[in-house]
Amino acid sequence: MERSYRLQKNRAFQYVYRKGHSAACRNLVLLAAPGRELKVGFSVSKKVGNAVTRNKVKRRLRECFRPHLGDVKTGLYVVVARPAAAEAAFQTLQKDLAYLLKKQGALKHSEVQEGNRAR
Repeated sequence: MERSYRLQKNRAFQYVYRKGHSAACRNLVLLAAPGRELKVGFSVSKKVGNAVTRNKVKRRLRECFRPHLGDVKTGLYVVVARPAAAEAAFQTLQKDLAYLLKKQGALKHSEVQEGNRAR
């Protein structure tokens, strides 16, 4: 994932934690807040494991989010890894992230699909 899409400042993370809405599953929590451009941050606490494990989880989450970059609405997103994410398979993390994006209504094309179902 390109650096231009990354949320880096602590102030930005705090804004998302304060103003954002959350959706959760077993391995991940996704917080979304309104914003002018698409920025994504990843938070992996020490509860998940040592530095090697935390960095591995962050790399996996960045790679899971990368295919969705074109489909996600603009805004600020923070993906928080729960301790179970350290043992989860890559495919599981992909499914969980896709589920949370859909649950948040963050995907652009989900509105069109839901609108077609209503007709």
